[in-house]
Amino acid sequence: MTTAKQVEKDISSIVGVFTDPIIVFPGGWGDTLPEWLKNAITLERLMENVKALKGEELTGTDAEACAYLYTAGLTAPMDSDWSQIYLYITGKVIKQHQKTEVPRDILVESISDYQQGKLRRLKDWLYERRGKIRQEGDRAERRERKEADREKQAIAQPALFDF
Repeated sequence: MTTAKQVEKDISSIVGVFTDPIIVFPGGWGDTLPEWLKNAITLERLMENVKALKGEELTGTDAEACAYLYTAGLTAPMDSDWSQIYLYITGKVIKQHQKTEVPRDILVESISDYQQGKLRRLKDWLYERRGKIRQEGDRAERRERKEADREKQAIAQPALFDF
């Protein structure tokens, strides 16, 4: 049996596919994300929600990790592991969404288990961060609604006595 709270959470998750911000590395490069990558993020978020309906755990997407690492690489140099992870994830995302190939000299077809773990933690962190931002927005919206209801009630029910 599904509770009302769970239904609200599921609806919020689906709405988040389209409204959640794209998490980028701080440094001012977020506005340089290519439009195709933004669209890929939305599409992959939607696919993640479909997987969740089948019982899989929600996480950040390959395209979100690609966007984050893209902005991180423009802000500061990356170490060897993160460079390999970035080239690996970018190759996957470009192949899937751009229907093109990454040049062979920079293509990374696989990464180590250690690097897979780092990528998984990044994707989990991105999903968690997105969820926190959504929850904060939902709380603010509920607070505003309550305040507006109080104001309406105060207007509709004037005080009987002024002290």
